[in-house]
Amino acid sequence: MAHNLFNTLQEFDPGTGVKVKYYSLPELEKQGIGPVSKLPVSIRIVLESVLRNCDGKKVREDDVRTLANWKANEDRTAEIPFVVARIVLQDFTGVPLLVDLAAMRSTVAGIGKNPKMIEPLVPVDLVVDHSVQVDVAGTDDSLQKNMEIEFERNRARYQFLKWGMQAFDTFKVVPPGIGIVHQVNLEYLAKGVLEKGGVYYPDTLVGTDSHTTMINGLGVVGWGVGGIEAEAGMLGQPVYFLTPDVVGVHLTGALKEGVTATDLVLHITEMLRKAKVVGKFVEYFGEGATSLSLTDRATIANMAPEYGATMGFFGVDEETCNYLKATGRTTAQVDAFRNYFKAQGLFGIPRKGEIEYSQLLEVNLADVTPNVAGPKRPQDRIELKALKDKFAELFQKPVADNGYAKSIADLGKRVGTTVAAQNTSLVQLGKDPAASQKAIDLGHGDVLIAAITSCTNTSNPSVMLAAGILAKKPSKRGLTSSRRSRLLSGQGLASFRIT
Repeated sequence: MAHNLFNTLQEFDPGTGVKVKYYSLPELEKQGIGPVSKLPVSIRIVLESVLRNCDGKKVREDDVRTLANWKANEDRTAEIPFVVARIVLQDFTGVPLLVDLAAMRSTVAGIGKNPKMIEPLVPVDLVVDHSVQVDVAGTDDSLQKNMEIEFERNRARYQFLKWGMQAFDTFKVVPPGIGIVHQVNLEYLAKGVLEKGGVYYPDTLVGTDSHTTMINGLGVVGWGVGGIEAEAGMLGQPVYFLTPDVVGVHLTGALKEGVTATDLVLHITEMLRKAKVVGKFVEYFGEGATSLSLTDRATIANMAPEYGATMGFFGVDEETCNYLKATGRTTAQVDAFRNYFKAQGLFGIPRKGEIEYSQLLEVNLADVTPNVAGPKRPQDRIELKALKDKFAELFQKPVADNGYAKSIADLGKRVGTTVAAQNTSLVQLGKDPAASQKAIDLGHGDVLIAAITSCTNTSNPSVMLAAGILAKKPSKRGLTSSRRSRLLSGQGLASFRIT
């Protein structure tokens, strides 16, 4: 039963001309409960969940008052019960949770009760992507062969997942070959606003993958958790966390031509690691945030685990609506989403001075330059124009100083090695390793490009297109998979650099 605590159960028009109910944050402030309109957007969305789920047991009135009076700088001792709207699982961590549900059903059936009593209380989506491997590459039928190997390798597990999808009404599975869990969540699973029992509320979630935070780019509050927390969320229990500090990152200016979202996120990651944002919410705002495409925002949000934050959050604006429409959501869904956030006073990315943050950082997008880093340490960013000198410096540094302890005279010296041949499946390699290997003549300073695997990049069309251009231009100048690219000799990346 919907309650009406503080007279907050109000009505709005989702775009159909017929009023529906929602829990009003502006009304909460009108009733004198707290300065809600000054709170960070991410805190307000969590507050809506606390308010809506207040039952006097799991969530109490004091929890509502505490969060409504969040202060930018105070001791963080209060624990907030956050009931999420849905759960996203990846296959490795999701299977044990499904086993637990199956065991519960078996126990209930064993005592003569209806096993359908055991059912996730919120929608659960499991995306099969972590077990997917690339065994065959570079051929026209690569996808088909990889999928055949995939289903054969994981037959028993996939049969169990299919049983789970048929057994539980609120448990759905996205099969392998569709995409990365965060990308599927962003492009397909997220609805922006949901409805239950005639009450509309914002999309929120936890997921069993650290990069669940990619969804923050869509204005959805959510982050990665462990299996126990996810299972508690599936059963309608709150996710408990201390009221967080919220770091505001004020974005100004615009990215220069040729600067990618990857360049931007590496720049931001370096800055935020120095600012020590571990365990904090990070919220991006300002005219610069408004200028970014949704996919660029999602790229920045995706890297929250790398800069240590719980979330990297962007508010909702018309760009968010355009993305939802472009990725298959219906006009009615988008209208309800827009009108809901307007009714809550949450539509539009905040400007400087409108919100109180625990800490304020400034980033001028025009200052971001092309750079390289990682993959293991993305904070070790090197500007592209300094790459040659930095490599030469590291090449000569002692190993104790993270160098290679070589002399400049060693550059280009041949250090031939043996690698698996191209287009050879791992299955074939296991059967006949010797026949599937070949020697490659490598030298110090050579650059090898294998594949793009980072979810930070593969979920952003602009950087995928840039990768295609980067592959195309060297190819036109004669670089092939059988030729070497020398970093310092002027033949490799320097020659094929995009200008």
